[in-house]
Amino acid sequence: MPIARLIADPTTLGTRLDTVQAVMIDAGISVASAQMLDGAGDVVEITFPEGDLNSIRAALDRHFAPCDLLVSERVIEVPHLFVSDMDSTMIGQECIDELADFAGLKNQVAAITERAMQGELDFESALRERVGLLAGLDERTIEQCLSERIRPVDGARELAGTLGAKGCRTVLVTGGFHHFADPVAEMLGFDRVVGNRLAVVNGKLTGELMGSITDSSVKQHVLEDELAQLGDRAISLATGDGANDIPMLRAATYGVACRAKPKARAAANGQVERGDLTALLKLLNIPEKEWMAGGAHLSE
Repeated sequence: MPIARLIADPTTLGTRLDTVQAVMIDAGISVASAQMLDGAGDVVEITFPEGDLNSIRAALDRHFAPCDLLVSERVIEVPHLFVSDMDSTMIGQECIDELADFAGLKNQVAAITERAMQGELDFESALRERVGLLAGLDERTIEQCLSERIRPVDGARELAGTLGAKGCRTVLVTGGFHHFADPVAEMLGFDRVVGNRLAVVNGKLTGELMGSITDSSVKQHVLEDELAQLGDRAISLATGDGANDIPMLRAATYGVACRAKPKARAAANGQVERGDLTALLKLLNIPEKEWMAGGAHLSE
């Protein structure tokens, strides 16, 4: 039985339950029930006797945008595994763009990043091109960039911390770099980090990468490998914003696009557009009194 959970602006949702049911009926979708969740007072849960998840999501999104929502083929539960992208998902920045700013190349690098995240460029080629532009940059610049520029998005600490406290395995998997991802994971409380490694010689970036590339296929494989270790009935949550997150979002039980590019948004069965990342805790029906902030400050 398909289930949808929705957080929308009360001024557009009107009487909430009546409005939701009327919208679905107008879209030709039957509603079995609609109720407000006890754990999160502003979440509407709608169940359907049958229906296509994409059609259900499209109808809700069309009438209540911007909204936060999650659709599922079964009862929505707290996941056993949380795998997330980093840049523009758990943090508000693209690290390589901010680092390029110290070399006076932010506009050039950011333009390539945007096209790659939109799915217009091959990810590996675009990554190597951007890294090549950073050749000669002092490695110490990364610490300065972390300290001055890199900040978690609102709700990131609570999302990772709360899921971790509930026994969920948390993995940060990024097409970015361990130089950034390791301290960010510590800051937010992630259990594991998967990412790319910048080559450094004599304290300077060489413009090359070490080892294999963490791309969209690796992100998917990390999720699937971690999930396999948790057993057949394990539930997974993945969050991301760009084209290289699409296979991971599709492979997860709950694939949530966070203020994402259109292609990533279309591939997901959930989205965060209106609120911060604590919206996911509400959609999972975790009461606010149980929320916890994970990790430590970057300066600690």
